[in-house]
This record gives sequence, C-alpha cells and structure tokens, in this order.
Amino acid sequence: MSELEKLGSSLFNALQRLVRTPIVDEAAVKELVRDIQRSLLQADVNVQLVLDLTKRMEDRALKESLPPGISRHQHIVKIVYDELTKFLGEKPAKIDLKPEKTNVLMLVGIQGSGKTTSAVKLARFFQRRGFKSALVCADTYRPGAYAQLNQTANRVNISVYGKPEENDPVKIALEGVKKFEGESYQIVVVDTAGRHKDEKSLMDEMREIAGKIKPDETILIIDSTIGQRAAVQAKAFHEATDIGSIFVAKLDGSARGGGALSAVAATMVPIKFIGTGEKIDDIEPFEPARFVGRLLGMGDLQGLVQKVREAGLKVPERRMRAFFSGRFTLADMYEEIETVQRMGPFGSILGKIPGLGYKIPKEFADLADEKTRRWRYIIQSMTDEEKNDPKILNPSRIRRVAWGSGTSEREVKELVNQFFTMRKMMKMIRRKRIPFLQKFPGQIK
Repeated sequence: MSELEKLGSSLFNALQRLVRTPIVDEAAVKELVRDIQRSLLQADVNVQLVLDLTKRMEDRALKESLPPGISRHQHIVKIVYDELTKFLGEKPAKIDLKPEKTNVLMLVGIQGSGKTTSAVKLARFFQRRGFKSALVCADTYRPGAYAQLNQTANRVNISVYGKPEENDPVKIALEGVKKFEGESYQIVVVDTAGRHKDEKSLMDEMREIAGKIKPDETILIIDSTIGQRAAVQAKAFHEATDIGSIFVAKLDGSARGGGALSAVAATMVPIKFIGTGEKIDDIEPFEPARFVGRLLGMGDLQGLVQKVREAGLKVPERRMRAFFSGRFTLADMYEEIETVQRMGPFGSILGKIPGLGYKIPKEFADLADEKTRRWRYIIQSMTDEEKNDPKILNPSRIRRVAWGSGTSEREVKELVNQFFTMRKMMKMIRRKRIPFLQKFPGQIK
C-alpha cells in the first residue's frame, strides 16, 4: 500500500469510528481531530498547516448549527470533506487552451523529478482529447534524454523534435516550436533540462528559453516523494520564471504525497495534474473535491465514468446476447478481459467506487490482477477450436496449453471450470428472467 493509500485508509477509518459512535459529543469530536492530526502528520503534512486545518474542523463541528435533514455524524463527515477540499484548492484549475492556435507548454523541474515521463503523459492526455500534440526535447545535458523521450512518445504516435548533437537548448526549443507551429499542431510540450534551484546558470537558461518561445503556460513538475521540500522548490522556480501550474508526479508509489500536495498548495500555485502510475495514460487532472472524495473512501464515480469512456468500453450487441444467453465462448471471455483491463488495475477501479476503496484488501486486488493476466496467457495459447469448444480440452491439450502459456495444468483446468460455471449461471439468470436484465439492450426473449 502506498503512503497516499495509507493516509486515505487512516482518514477513512477515523471517520468510520465516528460514524459508529452512538452519541457525537465534544469528546468524540476531539478524538476524531486527534486521529486526523496523526494521519496527516504521518503523511508528512506541515505541522502548522495540520493544526490550522484541524482547528477549523473542530470549531465548525462544535459550534455550527445542525442543518435540517441530516444527522450530526453526517454533518461532521461533510465538514472534514469540505475543509480538506478547501485546503487543497477547492475548485479545479485548468489550462486555458485555444484550439485554433499552437499552445506551448514548457515543463521545468529538478533532475529526477519525472519530467520526461510527465511530458509524454501530458502530450498523450491532450492527444486523447482530440488535440494534435507534439514534444520538443530541449534537454542537452542528460545523456540519452532525446532517445528516452522519442522511444516513449513513439509508442503512442506522438511526434518529437530534438537534435542530440546540438548543445544550445534555446535554439532547439525555438526551432521545435516553430516547426510544429508551421505544421498546425495544437499542443507543443517542451521538455527542458532538469536543474537545481540553486544553479543560477541553469535558472538563467530556463528564463531565456521562456523568453524566446513565450510559453502559454509553464508547468513545474514536482516529485511527490520529496514531501514538504516541495514548497521550497515551488517558491524558487516561481521566482525564477512565471510558473502557471504544478504537475505532481509519482503519486502511486511510496510517496508521502500529503506533504507534497499540501506544501505546493500553500504556495498558491495551482496543482493541475497528478501522475497516478507508471503507464503513459496514468495521468489525471487534479480536482480537489474528487481527490478528497477518493482519499476518504467516498469513491469517484465521475472518474470511473471517465475511465470507462476513455477505454472505449462498448460491448457489441452480439457479445451481449451471447453472454446473457449462456452461449458465450472463451474467445468472448478473452475480449471482455481485454476490455476491462484497458481501464487499469483492478484496485484502481475499485477505489473509485464509493465505500469500496478501503474495504477491498490490496492483496485481493493484486491477486485478481495477476489471475486475470494469467488467464489471458492461457486463452492466447489455445487454438480457435479450443476457445469455441473448451470441452475438447483433454489432458494432452491441457498440457500443451499450460506449457505454451507458462502456467500450470491446474490453472488451465481452473479457468475452464470457471468458464463453465459462468455459462451455467448466465443460463439460470436468463431462465429466471432477473428484472435487471430488462435494462440491457438486445435482451434475449
């Protein structure tokens, strides 16, 4: 479990203890406040910020009149949600894009902050929303910077401009932007060299690049693992050039993300994006209300719906009919696995469902991901005949499939048994005409 997940789990458990308390008196409120303080401090949130935040929570919980129609338990949960959301910026900040022109986004940050990966993520994010996106590699200091950017971007068909043999980053940045402007690109993400806040020459160079290419927005990439030091970084870069927004990277691992998020928020520079994983598509616009909702275990149905849309989860009517008539094949089952996996890890999907995020053990989610992955390998190793009629899988065929998929014979048998159980269950549902099936188009009569 990542540090951010631990923070969420800890806050969720604190609220659950309050909800289970029969009478919410001053002692119960103070105990909740202590639990929240402990959770935030363990997540590396600044002590003074924690004290100020929890003081407001306590004052509101003890002094505010109870609104009509809700219980005191519900009112206090809402207070915690409201104050945490306000603490992180309240309203989502967005990049102001003009589709009719080339929008130039310049990325800055210290070396090792995840800037190059974040550059591709940003370009991909806008590409998936219909913008013609490109990248410029203006990092002339790090060996292999252009090769890394180019290799990653090529996987998602994003154009990259760079000159590994050129030593002038200002010249490269200007040439790259002009080239893509001439080709009517709408988004150009310029990846600059990593620098330290105390390196005057590099800071001067960053200012010179900004002066030449005149970016529509300069985005500071912050590594969430640095905790409260994020505020010092943000302040130094903001003084050197006009930072318009922050991208908090690496929020998926062992990062004490609470510190980075709160420290950056305290600088008054808005967080606009967060990196939530290692994959190119693991990027989200930062929306405080949704973020806090997920942190407190309230889920993020809006985010889940967006994931479904982006994954293109459209089930063909033919396959829907096959499933609800119990006539589907292993080939159909494989297609469904592929479709769902485009939404991301099982645990990430569950985390967006209200109340489920911290009730499902991470070990269970990881096991489900692993099992699904191995089932894909097994089905891939079958012939079309075996996928359409698993009954023909005799011992010798099972041995061949196990060997070809790198799994065991027991796992192959388990998959086949699960498949027949699912078919049997779907046939029973159809016979009993379960009411919820009426909601599906193409319902078998």
